[in-house]
Amino acid sequence: MKVLLVAPEFPVTYWGMQHAIAILGKRATLPPLGLITVAALLPPEWELSLVDLNIEPLTDEAILWADVVLVGAMHIQEPSAVDVLERAAALERPTVVGGPGPTTAPEGYGLATVVFCGEAESQIEELVAAIVAAEPGTVIEAGDRPELTVVPTPRYDLLARDAYTTMSLQYSRGCPYLCEFCDIIEIFGRRPRVKSNDQVLAELECLHALGFRGSLFFVDDNFIGNKPAVKRLLPTLAEWQRERGFPFDLYTEASVNLADDEPLLAGMVTAGFSSVFLGLESPVAESLEGAKKLQNLRRGMDESVDIITAQGLEVMGGFIVGFDQDGEGVFEAQRAFIQKSPIPMAMVGLLMALPGTALARRLTAEGRMRSTAKGDQFERPNFRTTMDEATLLRGYADLMAHLYDADAYYERCDNYLDRAAVAAPKGGISAEGIAALLRSIVAIGVLSPRRFHYWRLLGRALRHKRGQFAQSVAHAVQGEHLIRYTAEVLLPRIESALAKLHLDDDVRMPVEAFDAPILVQLRRSAAE
Repeated sequence: MKVLLVAPEFPVTYWGMQHAIAILGKRATLPPLGLITVAALLPPEWELSLVDLNIEPLTDEAILWADVVLVGAMHIQEPSAVDVLERAAALERPTVVGGPGPTTAPEGYGLATVVFCGEAESQIEELVAAIVAAEPGTVIEAGDRPELTVVPTPRYDLLARDAYTTMSLQYSRGCPYLCEFCDIIEIFGRRPRVKSNDQVLAELECLHALGFRGSLFFVDDNFIGNKPAVKRLLPTLAEWQRERGFPFDLYTEASVNLADDEPLLAGMVTAGFSSVFLGLESPVAESLEGAKKLQNLRRGMDESVDIITAQGLEVMGGFIVGFDQDGEGVFEAQRAFIQKSPIPMAMVGLLMALPGTALARRLTAEGRMRSTAKGDQFERPNFRTTMDEATLLRGYADLMAHLYDADAYYERCDNYLDRAAVAAPKGGISAEGIAALLRSIVAIGVLSPRRFHYWRLLGRALRHKRGQFAQSVAHAVQGEHLIRYTAEVLLPRIESALAKLHLDDDVRMPVEAFDAPILVQLRRSAAE
């Protein structure tokens, strides 16, 4: 059996870092970890080939080589995934599709021969049988969520590893919290399941043996969801890294209560973690309460960010506007909170009701979901908002224009430099890092309109905190993408959306005002 695994293309977004990776000489940020994990579950005698559309085109010859085409898709990849399904069908090749997109919204993948919903480890025998049978219209619903101790080492050998800025590894699935807008708890559940320490070390050894060195993303949606397990892993991880000269610079995602556990923070830094993405969402307490993001209210979020930064982890922050409780003051509240923070990468999006979430169910019951919007987090909501939509879009555009003005962005880089730990990165400076520095000097220090900001930041790092010099270079490189994407793509798209609002009666339909007042407040203490 010849199997072609296809990773659909991601559109150009903030997350894609397309302008930044071009400076680094790479073609994509992250590999398709889900696909290469499924690949490791398939019969060893099958022939496998991988095409990632984010780094190379898909040819008819590649499709015709295969007996079956496997596609793994997230929601944002649906258009590209459907295009792959259409091409395979035209060439008379059966297709199997799975991943978060088909799991929560299978109706979008009707062209596939087989649709698999859920985690493949739970029903791998059924999946293999369905691949062989290739019976049109087959839908497989996964059973109980599997323990991750059954997950094999992903097929990292299938990847063109030099094409990516970062490799990825999954330690856990699931999150204990109840955020209304999040689909992770719907897909993976609220009981965080983890791999054994030996499994993690085996995956690290695999990457190391293949010659990879550099940035490694633990893709867990909440790395600290199972704190006792993480605390058992970290010393082992630190020892492995130390024995090999810290070949990997680690980063991950976590909940903000990471700041409440300084031994855990210290353990992550010792193991080689340098940054963490936090879902901060909003400085508006009422919006956090409405979204059931109560873990963010236990202490002031600015204090939590400062604690984590001072301990040695850079914070990347996710923020949302468009909650039901948001009034027009939310934009200034977000701007003020973010701009005084040490968070250069502040990813602000419009609230979206993802398929299968508690938010989508509530809005459907209230008759507020829209069928005319794509649900792009950086363009328009896919539901009728309590705030007038034109006001929301204009406020969002103004907020993003401010945050990713060069002066404002580099001010946050300065904030980080002032508050970050002094210690130098554990892995030293690699040849690839030196090459990236030289490319950045040409692309930003010479050719970019932001060359003054670039040299000022790097000079400041050299004078005051040399251990953060490499991170300052990274900030300048990622800033090129964030600033350019905002000006060249996001703001024109929002202007286009605003111009079309009058053409769509559905999107202009107001929602009745809440009886309770909508308050905007910068919360500095936990809610009682």
